[in-house]
Amino acid sequence: MDDNRIIKTEYSEIMRKSYIDYAMSVIIARALPDVRDGLKPVQRRTLYDMYELGIRYDRPYRKSARIVGDTMGKYHPHGDSSIYDALVVMTQDFKKGLPLIDGHGNFGNIEGDGAAAMRYTEARLERITQEAFLADLDKDVVDFMPNFDETEKEPSVLPVKIPNLLVNGSEGIAVGMATNIPPHNLAEVINATKAYMQDENITTGELMRYIKGPDFPTGGIVINKDELVHIYETGTGKIKIRGKVEVEKAKGGKINLIITEIPYTMIGANIGKFLMDVASLAETKKTQDIVDITNQSSKEGIRIVIELRKDADVENFKNMLYKKTRLEDTFGVNMLAIANDRPETMGLKQIIKANVDFRFEVTTRKYKNLLEKELDKKEIQEGLIKACNVIDLIIEILRGSKDRAMAKACLVEGKTEGIRFRSRESKIMAAQLMFSEKQAAAILEMRLYKLIGLEIEALINDHEETMANIYRYEDILARRDSMAQVIINELDEIKESYARKRRTEITNAEEAVFVEKKIEEMDICFLMDRFGYARTIDLQTFERNKETVLSENKYVFQCKNTGKICFFTNTGQLHTVKAADLPFGKLRDKGVPVDNISNYDSARENIVYAASQTDLNLYRVIFATKLSMLKIVDGGEFDVSKRTVAATKLQEGDEVISVVTYTQQHHIILQSKGGFFLRFTVDQIPEKKKGAVGVRGMKLSADDELEAVYYTRNTDDKTILYKEKTIELNKLKLGNRDSKGVKVRV
Repeated sequence: MDDNRIIKTEYSEIMRKSYIDYAMSVIIARALPDVRDGLKPVQRRTLYDMYELGIRYDRPYRKSARIVGDTMGKYHPHGDSSIYDALVVMTQDFKKGLPLIDGHGNFGNIEGDGAAAMRYTEARLERITQEAFLADLDKDVVDFMPNFDETEKEPSVLPVKIPNLLVNGSEGIAVGMATNIPPHNLAEVINATKAYMQDENITTGELMRYIKGPDFPTGGIVINKDELVHIYETGTGKIKIRGKVEVEKAKGGKINLIITEIPYTMIGANIGKFLMDVASLAETKKTQDIVDITNQSSKEGIRIVIELRKDADVENFKNMLYKKTRLEDTFGVNMLAIANDRPETMGLKQIIKANVDFRFEVTTRKYKNLLEKELDKKEIQEGLIKACNVIDLIIEILRGSKDRAMAKACLVEGKTEGIRFRSRESKIMAAQLMFSEKQAAAILEMRLYKLIGLEIEALINDHEETMANIYRYEDILARRDSMAQVIINELDEIKESYARKRRTEITNAEEAVFVEKKIEEMDICFLMDRFGYARTIDLQTFERNKETVLSENKYVFQCKNTGKICFFTNTGQLHTVKAADLPFGKLRDKGVPVDNISNYDSARENIVYAASQTDLNLYRVIFATKLSMLKIVDGGEFDVSKRTVAATKLQEGDEVISVVTYTQQHHIILQSKGGFFLRFTVDQIPEKKKGAVGVRGMKLSADDELEAVYYTRNTDDKTILYKEKTIELNKLKLGNRDSKGVKVRV
């Protein structure tokens, strides 16, 4: 191989360049909208393809699969799902302030159900899309560029007449950046745009006299009005939104809370999560006011009914919903868009300015194109009028010419050679005609009926209209005020046809304050069976069924209903749960898996000990591990606020096999898998911090490990069965910590 063809490059440089190229491709060509038309490339291409296919608002629907396939084949070679997903979103009135596509069929719903497959659904353009997004494409108002394989042309931007980026908002995740722009009210955006055009020095605060804030299609209430000016100046911030709640009296004196509007962020699966969260409030005894909850939402709108007891504190319950569920949520604003071929975070005024500048550019190109066409018409009309005035001479030239070229040369250049004229005067007059090329062509193509008197009169009227248009177009192009008025008139027409009332209320509201009802403290009994299901019962039930409870459960102990339960695992973790989060009920009621109420994961760890935090605070705790590491820890170290902490430090390959509360134990007996037993006094185990590894309890051979740990008091006659041999633990030889122990022969 020729060494000159080998290019030596630093690997990190190739990776850096490739990643930057990839990132820019995602940012510019996929994820972020253009500030001028507010559209991402996939949206722009889908709308343009529908326009090219003639799927207009006043024509029949066409299969979505046809639209998606055509768009993918001509303009967007990135997979059909991305195109169909974009098409679906542009039909959904609960996501877009101004839907751009008219969908026919199942295009999903607000509760998160997806759209039907593209082979079942149909679509066509909305009327406003045609009139405000795709109009004037035939007037050279925007640049066209080659598609991916250079077989078609596509617009680099659509000539949108409104600030669509604000009206419909946008969301997208690129590489290293993301955009999240809320939708706004069409009428308010148009009013703000007009205000900017009349005074370019207007401030963001003054613009917000027109744009009150976001206008979500789901309604709701924005509760931090005073923070909006800063958000719209910087283009970033957090908008707090709440659902709208109404109160109704129900039968039997009960109260119904009706949620009629939800936060925009609750769209989709989050409605189901909200219902589960409300149900969880009742299950975990956070509130006892809930009687029932039903979702009665339909095509007519959201209607979630929460039935409360008649003595419920409604305001406190509403505040609990705001605090504990997504009925109050945050919309993170990041107004990032492509401006001048680069991503830029923009404030409200910058977005409106970019759109107005774009509108002036598009309007200039439009009227230059129209003026050029009118000037062409004027030239031809003047030629035809002049020809009508000397029509006899024109006919004489045509009859005397041998061919079309000879006649045209006479009309344009005054060449009379070879043409037979009736008189010398006609030849002199013919030499002086001097029509332009276009005029001569029009004369030669003119039909005889155009010589009728009424047709000549209509020609003169058309010429006058053409002159009026030329004067108007020249005025629009020469004076910015005239062009501004044209743009304002277009905005007014769109506003009159498509504006709707604001849905989202903008206000300042105090932070929701929820006062939790104090639970009356009482002693209860904690139960956990060998399958990891935990629950609590009252002490009377426990005393009446003590023998059954102890035989059926692995852990049984008394605790407070206001306290916490601690679970120590073999991986050295401590998981805590509130006793109030456990089901409290009858003896035969089923418990709840500890996995469901804590960070404990039964797939990768096992619980080796459970105790109430109150008991741990009163005592010390003894740890023993598989590699025979021992330590005593003050129980107060486990009184933590976090749900999960490290209870001990473990060496590599080690795990906890025993945790007990140190009460009156005198001796500890360690048993290894190899059959060695070591008995020594507990006071030989040092007290350490929970972050320590501990000390060695028993010397183990290389292939041996600790299998079991037992504790005895001096007066105990405790026996165990080891490989079918009964062993009295207190009769084992007493030794010292860190010795090998004795081998039990079986």
